[in-house]
Amino acid sequence: KAQVRIQKSSACASCEARHGCHIHNTKEMVVDVNNDLQAKVGDLVEISVSTRSFLRTLLLVYFLPVVALIFGAYAGDAWAGSLHLPATLASVLGGGLAMAFSFVILRRIDRTAQCRPEFSPRMTRILVNATVRQFGDSK
Repeated sequence: KAQVRIQKSSACASCEARHGCHIHNTKEMVVDVNNDLQAKVGDLVEISVSTRSFLRTLLLVYFLPVVALIFGAYAGDAWAGSLHLPATLASVLGGGLAMAFSFVILRRIDRTAQCRPEFSPRMTRILVNATVRQFGDSK
């Protein structure tokens, strides 16, 4: 394993995932990746995430809670009479409970996705070797 520090750069402009990424110029992110390339401390590496798994994750994270909210509000409205609640209150409660349940589901999905390699970033190549950088800096 290697810890890779990610900083936003000009390469981010051509990345397919740039709209869903939350790395800002003032912040950096640390990611654990498998060190299949035997990179050393100080190496500049390229990492990538499968576009398919990235888009699937975005769809789940943004779509599931909204669908749950709508379904819960509809179900709450349908059950308002049998619960002896005003329709608006039943809709709000149903939507809120369904959305909270969707977050529990997303939390479980997150735990299982962390163990699956297709959802993990991979180190694809070493761009600059640390020893080359040291010799280049001494001139």
